[in-house]
Amino acid sequence: MAILSNMAGEKIKATYSLDVETVRDLERMARRLKISKSAALRRAIRMAVASEPRAGEDQLSALGELQQSLDLAPEDLRDWEEKNRELRRSSSRL
Repeated sequence: MAILSNMAGEKIKATYSLDVETVRDLERMARRLKISKSAALRRAIRMAVASEPRAGEDQLSALGELQQSLDLAPEDLRDWEEKNRELRRSSSRL
C-alpha cells in the first residue's frame, strides 16, 4: 500500500513486512542515532545504494582481474583477437 502526501518534501507512506530481528535492529539503530525509524531506514537504504558498484563496474573489474591473471603478452592478445575476429566472420557467412 502506498499513499502519496502533498506535504513539503513529498513522501510516500508504504507498508512492508519485516522479520522481528530486522525490526529490533531498526529500532536499536533509530534509538542510537536519536532519529525516527523512518529516518533510520532511509539512511540505511541510501548508504546501501551508495556503496553498490555502478552497473557493469563489478563485471568489468572481474574481467580486468581475469585478464591480468592470464599474464599474456600484448602480441598474444592481438593474435587471440585476430583469430576470434576471423572465426566470427566465417561463422556469420554460414
